[in-house]
Amino acid sequence: MEKQRALLAAVAAASLLLSASPAGHAAAVGKAAESQSAPTVLTKGLLSPLHLSDGPDGSVLVSEEFAGKLTKVARDGSKSMVYGNAAWDVAGSDRGGPTIYLAESQGAGPMDPRPLAGHIRSIGADGKHRTFGDLAALEVKHNADGGTSYGFKDLPAACAAKLPKDVEASYKGHVDSHPYGIEVYGNTIYVADAGANSIVSVDVKSGKAETVAVLPPRPHKFTTKETAALKLPGCVAGQTYRFEPVPTDVERGTDGWLYVSVLPGGPEDPALGARGAVYKVNPHNGRVKLFADNVMSPTGLDMDDEGNVYVASLFGKGVLRLSAHSSKQTVVLPGALTADVDIRGETIYATVNSLPAPNAAPDGRVVKAPLDD
Repeated sequence: MEKQRALLAAVAAASLLLSASPAGHAAAVGKAAESQSAPTVLTKGLLSPLHLSDGPDGSVLVSEEFAGKLTKVARDGSKSMVYGNAAWDVAGSDRGGPTIYLAESQGAGPMDPRPLAGHIRSIGADGKHRTFGDLAALEVKHNADGGTSYGFKDLPAACAAKLPKDVEASYKGHVDSHPYGIEVYGNTIYVADAGANSIVSVDVKSGKAETVAVLPPRPHKFTTKETAALKLPGCVAGQTYRFEPVPTDVERGTDGWLYVSVLPGGPEDPALGARGAVYKVNPHNGRVKLFADNVMSPTGLDMDDEGNVYVASLFGKGVLRLSAHSSKQTVVLPGALTADVDIRGETIYATVNSLPAPNAAPDGRVVKAPLDD
């Protein structure tokens, strides 16, 4: 329940989960795959392919975040490096015409001692690079969620005194920034900032960054079983904790709203159930509406022309389709550790095996399958 400065906490949890119970993932995927055809593996051997987007000439762009690389995967599965810098965490990418845009950051987690930094990088067709949109400076200056209350509400002092040292009983949003997913629309780049818990717009021409919206807290009432499993004091049972919302991706819908996938703060694995969500954000006035609730660990999303939302469920059963009209969830592409999804025409692409198992060679993959109706 500590500050979710980035997705590094989720990654650490995933590594432990992988080493402890890989069979559990296989079983979950097996059940999901009973009515699904097996996807085609486009390429493999990737290190932490946490982000995926359309590339030029039918290729896909994959961010190997831990390696600080943006990799192009051609139609035949061959790989080539578009950009690499091990000093930065390379996150989501998108294209505007022939120009490639990507988000990169530093100091975005409790295990990263580097000074907080983050921006947008563009790579033109001529190979020239430009960095703009100082996202960390925006957060340091304004602290987007600095007025938002997290943690327990009215927890008795005697109970608060029993909490583990790394659990804040109640607090306001901390200064933090970790640009994670991006969406290019015209001359604007929308950024899901997983550290600031906000959606930010960056003007391509001026480079100016502005906060569009702050996502609301994600409340959860602890059961006695959950309290025991997390080794929290028994007095926490029945209490509600307002977890931080962690935006992981953003996509502009045909209705003009921004659709945002949100991880809940705290345990990202299934320990507390499916607590993620997809929100709609009005880019003009910052209004936030809930589109879908009870989504398991959504770390990436895309949309089709009919308004259906496709979510990569990192600790779930693969890619979920959320109906445009009812938000009903259906598994459309089974996979383990599915980090991102991209819809292109009648084909669905996804990254799977996206987190490396301890002491094992990277085996992250890009897979694809027909997009069934």
